[in-house]
Amino acid sequence: MYKITTRTKRAEKQFHQFINEKIAERLELLKQNPRGKLGAHKLKGKLKDKWSCWFGADVRMIYEIDDKNKEIIIIAVGSHKLYL
Repeated sequence: MYKITTRTKRAEKQFHQFINEKIAERLELLKQNPRGKLGAHKLKGKLKDKWSCWFGADVRMIYEIDDKNKEIIIIAVGSHKLYL
């Protein structure tokens, strides 16, 4: 099982802003398999080597996966237009 961490204070603030009961349940699924749950997919372009998953509506999370330390490192949480 992976643990959730944040890279920056901004990412931590975004995470707590969007977290609710439904997202908390989905995070538990993501912790089990950060590559195979919630429509997780690898990103391209300037976000190459980062991953994205959906929490519903227009909320997504961008993150990195550290397999060695079993961590999901949150880069940002918010609207799909977050990093476009």
